[in-house]
Amino acid sequence: MIHQTLVFDFDGTIADTLGETRRIFNLIAPDYGIRQVEEHELEPLRHLSLKQLLDHLGIPKRRVPALISRGTGLMRGNITQLKMIDGMAEVILELRRHVRSFGILTSNVPANVDLFLRAHGLREPFDFISSTSKLTGKAKHLKAIRKTFSLRSDEMLYIGDELRDVKASQKAGIPIAAVSWGFNSRESLAAQSPDYLFDQPADFLRLLVPR
Repeated sequence: MIHQTLVFDFDGTIADTLGETRRIFNLIAPDYGIRQVEEHELEPLRHLSLKQLLDHLGIPKRRVPALISRGTGLMRGNITQLKMIDGMAEVILELRRHVRSFGILTSNVPANVDLFLRAHGLREPFDFISSTSKLTGKAKHLKAIRKTFSLRSDEMLYIGDELRDVKASQKAGIPIAAVSWGFNSRESLAAQSPDYLFDQPADFLRLLVPR
């Protein structure tokens, strides 16, 4: 397998957090003068980029760090009760057998990710949990991970469910596997030309077959 370090996004890729994220957002939105997200909006929102999403919801960019900080803090109370994406546990264990290192890069906080993985018996496979509070800060962190593990770009693979994940990987010059079961739609992800586009966790096993 050419990719010897696999780095996963967390929310929407490993953990099914969309419903909880919406619940928390709607809980705190009035405090920031931001409107709540209705159920019928969820599918149309999947086609939007980060900038389009913030504009659509009327969220000033300066409010984003505070929203993330408060939101991830509130999520901690229920994080161990949230479900893993169906099929991901088995795939994680299988992939781990074939690579040198395994990690997570997320906009959530390490404490939440750690609690979730331990609740699902999956903390051990991961060598590191890295986080960035900036929604557009993943490219810098991906480059840092590459340097830390002394990797060529093609030896690394980032795995995420959002357009910003694809863009961050491409900016860092690192291959990206986009997954269609998370926040952004398959159509919007495909338009960004990721290296891989998977529709179910079992599709990851294709990585074990030489291209």
